[in-house]
Amino acid sequence: MRLTPRALISHGRVARRIGLGPESRINMLRNILTGLVRHERIVTTQARADEVRFYAEKLIDYGKKGDTDPKAMKMADFWLTEKDLVPKLFKVLAPRFETETKGYTRMARLPNRENLDRAKMAVLEYKGNPFPNLYPVKKQNELTLINQLLKGYKEDKARQLEAKLD
Repeated sequence: MRLTPRALISHGRVARRIGLGPESRINMLRNILTGLVRHERIVTTQARADEVRFYAEKLIDYGKKGDTDPKAMKMADFWLTEKDLVPKLFKVLAPRFETETKGYTRMARLPNRENLDRAKMAVLEYKGNPFPNLYPVKKQNELTLINQLLKGYKEDKARQLEAKLD
């Protein structure tokens, strides 16, 4: 298929098609966001995780305003389907990100699902959660070839510098 300018025009589509329609899409996003606030880490498809990420960060922004702000309470009441999570948003998650201005979530890609749809999967999580890190810390190994070569190079440079100074 040839790429034409016509294919690049969005024709008024502003969001991904998730679910069966606009109401289904909002309900799905609300349920995923509720699960994210409850568990602080969820596994879902990459498209859904990418879409929910914006709303998760907005919810934290509203949560920082406090539970006395009427707009923040209205947003929390709308987006969280389980009302026992509203205090968690204001008392646990919002204070955790008090010093940060944005970037409250982290998304990591997973292998595709194995069933028929082979959907791209992702993990979406709030930073600072109690779970183990998604990205393990890389240890510096002194015995690798590159590290040995760099060590030898540094020693040679140090010897050359000493020879120049003497």
